[in-house]
Amino acid sequence: MIKILIADDHLIVREGIKRIIDDSADMNVVAEASSGMEALEYVWKNKYDLILLDISMPGQNGLQTLKEIKKHDKNLPVLMLSMHAEEQYAMRAIKAGASGYITKDTASSQLVKAIRKINDGRKYISPEVADLLATDIFHDNDKEPHEYLSDREFEVLKMIAKGYSIKIIAKNISISPKTVSTYRSRILEKLDLETNSDIIHYAIDYKLAD
Repeated sequence: MIKILIADDHLIVREGIKRIIDDSADMNVVAEASSGMEALEYVWKNKYDLILLDISMPGQNGLQTLKEIKKHDKNLPVLMLSMHAEEQYAMRAIKAGASGYITKDTASSQLVKAIRKINDGRKYISPEVADLLATDIFHDNDKEPHEYLSDREFEVLKMIAKGYSIKIIAKNISISPKTVSTYRSRILEKLDLETNSDIIHYAIDYKLAD
């Protein structure tokens, strides 16, 4: 039996995932977490065969949580779940140690297959992610400017693109407004932009504004 921990801040998403998994006799959801910190507390105290981890959680997001899980147990498989398309977060997740990445809209058809493959010690790589990996390895010059942002910078970019103020961003990701401003300055420099309006237009052009 594959013992699974789900970490997602939306109850309805967790319930939907459990229904998919419950149809398979060889796996079971044994714990649920509604935040990154709660997931880490479970991981520190208990043993699981696999973690299903949402990327977009308030406070400590999924990528940060993934990195902490890997510090604790580098061999613990983590499958990332995301509402975002592969080109936004998949490469960041794989590089941080995730064993796979699937979008929530494909979970009903891919989730069970992905869990079994990862539990067998393999990676679950969709064709879309495979293309991204190939570009990353063989075509470094083809990368877009935002792909060189740090995970935190990328997170701040997406929030600015949604129109959030520095104060709101700081509250959402539990850092100081001053630190948010520093990230904003780095984003503007790395993307060769000047204003928040430029960031918003950039995010729209590169389909990062969802």
